[in-house]
Amino acid sequence: MTALNKTHPCADLLPQLRALLAVTRDPVANMANTAAWLYHSLPQLNWAGFYLLKNDTLVLGPFQGKPACVLIPLGKGVCGTAAATRQTQRVPNVHAFAGHIACDSASNSEIVIPIVHQGKTWGVLDLDSPVLNRFDETDRQFLEQAAEIFAAQSDL
Repeated sequence: MTALNKTHPCADLLPQLRALLAVTRDPVANMANTAAWLYHSLPQLNWAGFYLLKNDTLVLGPFQGKPACVLIPLGKGVCGTAAATRQTQRVPNVHAFAGHIACDSASNSEIVIPIVHQGKTWGVLDLDSPVLNRFDETDRQFLEQAAEIFAAQSDL
């Protein structure tokens, strides 16, 4: 993993997340606070939250934004693809993504970070934006580091 460039405006936010999650190792509380922290810290988001992998299905976890899809099959949509491949999916235009699952028609771009803990896919961190091409490489690095902090400070 490449270290986040210190000149990026998000670089100073990671210590805030560490401090926020230092209170408890409970994963539900930490998902809720991480989703709220991201939603209110990053511009141009309309959804930020988690899906947890249970058997072959991602199940909605804590989030900020409009109501969302509750169940996503592994390998389906952007979230299911990220979980199945264990690779971050950065989609500049979700309408061009084959098999995209539209939970909110206002979403135009998306980034999904798989959360892998002790060799097992645990779930994903999902962020949506109404802006096309909202997420760049620096956002990917920042959000992967945020997901790593969440996983390290939670009992998964």
